Amino acid sequence: MTSEASEIKLIPRGAARTLLLIPGWATDYRIFASLELPYNYLVPIKFAFLDFEKRVLRALEENALDKISILGWSMGAYLAADFAAKHKDRIDELILAAVRRRYKLEGLEVVRAHLERSTRGYLHSFYNECSIPKELKNIYLEEMDRKAMMEGLDYLTTAEIVPERLKGLNVEFVHGEKDKIAPIDEVRLLAKELEGSRLTEIKDAGHFPYPLI
Repeated sequence: MTSEASEIKLIPRGAARTLLLIPGWATDYRIFASLELPYNYLVPIKFAFLDFEKRVLRALEENALDKISILGWSMGAYLAADFAAKHKDRIDELILAAVRRRYKLEGLEVVRAHLERSTRGYLHSFYNECSIPKELKNIYLEEMDRKAMMEGLDYLTTAEIVPERLKGLNVEFVHGEKDKIAPIDEVRLLAKELEGSRLTEIKDAGHFPYPLI
């Protein structure tokens, strides 16, 4: 999940446009393996909070990309929104999936306590809630680093979607109607606050809103 330096890879798919995919907490780029959208993909093969923005900008230059679209899921949606707000001239479309305005500190501390008590036990529950495929879930249970997950929780203590910062961007919210981690009522309010944005609600989907992502 984290690394000393981020590494962004371009996956050509014969498309005219390119989409940066940013995964959420306790996952990595493989969460998007079944995704079939009409884009080339930019994916973070390695990820670190400190240099992520710089590495994305480098990837744009190295691949001669003037503009990209971004899809951020869960924690990745905050990173996506932050990058897009700072670099509006480089963004075609911003897709924020399974996001909420912010996570409450007390809730994050509960997650931290669960991880300290039983990392594997908590991740089982979290991955089931996200409906992550069994094979990938088993890989994550073996590979996810607790220190990296704690860093993610630290990031989420200050992460926030601020509609004012996203004005002028082409924004779509994507959300599962049955998401228990990020209740859909919150994103409905965000979509109303951000004039011109769109909200796609996925019936019967949870925190990972299949089939759109």
